[in-house]
Amino acid sequence: MMTKSELIANRLREVLLNGTWIANTNYKQQIESVTWQQANQKIETLNTIAILTYHINYYLAGILNVFLGGNLEIRDTFSFDIPPITSETDWKNLKNEFLTNAEKFALQVEKMEDQKLDQIFVDQKYGTYLRNIEGVIEHSYYHLGQISLIKKLITKNSK
Repeated sequence: MMTKSELIANRLREVLLNGTWIANTNYKQQIESVTWQQANQKIETLNTIAILTYHINYYLAGILNVFLGGNLEIRDTFSFDIPPITSETDWKNLKNEFLTNAEKFALQVEKMEDQKLDQIFVDQKYGTYLRNIEGVIEHSYYHLGQISLIKKLITKNSK
């Protein structure tokens, strides 16, 4: 029987790396085939695929740092401050960092003792570990939907 932490880690992998249960897609599937030009393509006032990828990675990296014993150093105000993506190499590096952080994040959750999930995450105002991990899942699905739609719009506009 799987632990609660293992089940939650599987949910993370579903949205980020390899699942199709809820959204019929995942981040890896959506961003792998996007070129750096498409990742930067602006559709009206929407964020770009690159910005949204950076944004989710920002939170993965920041919370992962806490999981690994570090401090919570991320701030919402900086979560969209993506460095310029000016080449395929820049985009590939962001995708690789995102996918690496996604797997590390899921692995840390998977290894977490179930009782840790009910402990306070950094400060009372942030709630529990479970609340933050579930927040990452929900936040990721929200932006995955945006990425999927933006990608469809880019494809439609390029025909």
